[in-house]
This record gives sequence, structure tokens and C-alpha cells, in this order.
Amino acid sequence: MADQQETRPFVFSDEQRELRTAVRKFAADNADEQTVRRLMESDPGFDAKAWTRLGSELGVLGLSVPEEQGGVGGTLVDQAVAVEELGATLYPGPVFGTVALAIPALVAASDGPVRSELLGPLVEGTRTAAVAVADRAGAFDPAAVTVQAARAGDDWALSGTVERVVDAAAADDLLVAATGPDGVALFAVDATAGGVERTPLTTLDLTRRQATLRFTDAPARLLAGPDEAERVIGHALVVGSVLLAVEQVGASQHLLDLTVEYAKGRLQFGRPIGSFQAVKHRLADMLVDLEHARSAAYHAVWALGDGSDDPALAASIAQATCSEAFSRIAADTIQLHGGIGFTWEYQAQLYYKRAITDAALLGSAEQHRARIARLVLDTASGDGAPSIATG
Repeated sequence: MADQQETRPFVFSDEQRELRTAVRKFAADNADEQTVRRLMESDPGFDAKAWTRLGSELGVLGLSVPEEQGGVGGTLVDQAVAVEELGATLYPGPVFGTVALAIPALVAASDGPVRSELLGPLVEGTRTAAVAVADRAGAFDPAAVTVQAARAGDDWALSGTVERVVDAAAADDLLVAATGPDGVALFAVDATAGGVERTPLTTLDLTRRQATLRFTDAPARLLAGPDEAERVIGHALVVGSVLLAVEQVGASQHLLDLTVEYAKGRLQFGRPIGSFQAVKHRLADMLVDLEHARSAAYHAVWALGDGSDDPALAASIAQATCSEAFSRIAADTIQLHGGIGFTWEYQAQLYYKRAITDAALLGSAEQHRARIARLVLDTASGDGAPSIATG
């Protein structure tokens, strides 16, 4: 019908398929299971040289950063393709803190010397960052900010505590939301500066480090003032939610592939267990969960890029779908592997722990479904259902 919204199929380009192949090879060479286990027991928890290669040689860290800001000038879809492949191997680098949150925040901030100084090294992979922003289920809440900012000459001094900051234990730079005289602003803090105390936390997922940050008159520079901080932080959280969803898709795909291969080779009563109907049905359910998650995640990525949907709505749909799917697939993987699936020596437990942690980072599936209800149902008119872009 002429008045219906045009449906546009989404297809990865040849360049994106080549990018996927390149990142997959990098991850296979630098994030095999043995390497991941070694790095998760090390300090700082990732291979700094490999991280620099990822930025400087492959250009993966700045795929969606405009060329004039030192990036590749690609799209958020390009960045998502790379993050999906890194997620498939549980790549133990600061992807969440640097790529999913800090870089989008810097790109969204107004041009200035602080942004320029920080963004280039992050894109090149010579420095890493973490974002210390209190969120409520992936949405910025100025009332939840726990850090205070006070003038200190031409710059600022921050005081306060932020709990459970991902990638903060080894970050070079910290982006911190703090309340100043004129409202909430976003500040840049050198993580090694005086007045910054980092307390590493022992968490369920050893491949993704977290730390508590305490600031005591820590020197800081203003990155985004009260007039734009909420927009900048909100943009970073939405992009972070969507890239986290894509990462969950990559890990889920790996688990499904792993389980299918196991079902083909594991014999019971003289037959591969994959030949039993109950196992077939469980694998089919895992595939359905995965495809729903992939569709939701890439719809959100695409929608953020072309503005076809409300970013908050698209991100919450992706997070609600992908968090739940990854958790279910991880649990089913362990069950279908039987006794070996529960052991420390087998990789399934690493993915299960990542699934549980990811589901809590930027809001649980239940919290995002509640937000979807508020965004859609509570504001729906009697003229028809709210439109959701197709693609």
C-alpha cells in the first residue's frame, strides 16, 4: 500500500564481511581459550600490545568515529560487526569501557582541546578509558550522580565514589559525571593522578574487570558542561547498550556452534546425542533465541545510525531480547554438555558468567521491558499502535 512504511532489507556489505573475517582472525590469534584464561589471571587483565594492534593496525576501535576526529569514518554497523566477533571469543580487552562508552561520549561532545587530546589515543589503542557514570537500567539519571565537582583554579576537583566501574582498574583515562555549581557535567580525569583511588573488585566474570573509584579532590578537566552533559552521557549509554547487545549475540553464536558440534560427536547408546529429538528441539530453541537476538541487536544499531526509531526504545528492545537470549543459551549449553559443562576446565562456564554479568551491566531484561512499556504503552494514542521501523 502506498501509505505503508517502505520495508528495506538489511544486508551486510562486502567491506563489512571482510571486516568480520579480519576481526575473527585477530580474535582467533589473540583470544583463544588458553590466552583468555591466562589474561584473566594477569594484571592488567589484557594484552596491551594486542589492543594497540587492534586500534593502530586494524582500525577497529574507531570504526564509527568520523575521519575529521581521527577515526575510520565508518558507521555504527561497522563497529557492531567488530564487537560481535570480539564478543564471540570473550576478548579480554577494555571493549566495553573504551569502545562502547568512552569513544561514543567523546564523539558526541563538542569540539575542544580535551576531547581532541583524549580521543586520538583511544582510537589508536595507545590508551584506554572507563566511564564512571551512575545509570538506572542503562539510562542516565542526574539524581544518581554521587561525585561533586568544585572549582580549582582554571580546572576542577572531584570528590565522591562510584561503585563497580567496568574497565576502570587498568584504565588510563576516566570520564566522570559530577555535580557542580551549575548542574551535572562530564569531566576527564587522569586515572593515575593524585586523589584517585581504584579498588579492584572480585566479580563473577573474571574476563571483564571492575573497580570502585574514590575521588578526593582529584584534578579534572571539563569535557561537557551542564548544557550538554546529559545529551552526551545519554548518547554514550544508548550506544553502549546496543554494542553490548551485539557482543551478546557474538557470544551466543559461539555457544550454539560449540553445542552443535558437541551434539554431533558425543555418543550415547551408540548414537550421537544430536540424533535424539529432545536434544534437537533444545538446539532449535537456541537457534530461535539467537536469531531473535541478532535481529533486535542489528535493528537497534541500524536505527541509531539512520534515525528511523527512538534510540532509547530500540536500545531497550535489543537489551531485553539479547540479555535474556544469551543467558538462556549459556544455561542450555551447560545442560546439553552434561557433566563436563559444569567444570572449571571447560569454556562454557566462562560464557555463562559473562552472560550473567552482561545482563546486569546496563539494566536487566525486566528493567528494559518496563522501559519499553513506558515508552510505548504509556504514551500510545487511540489512533493506532506506535510504529517500529522495519529492516
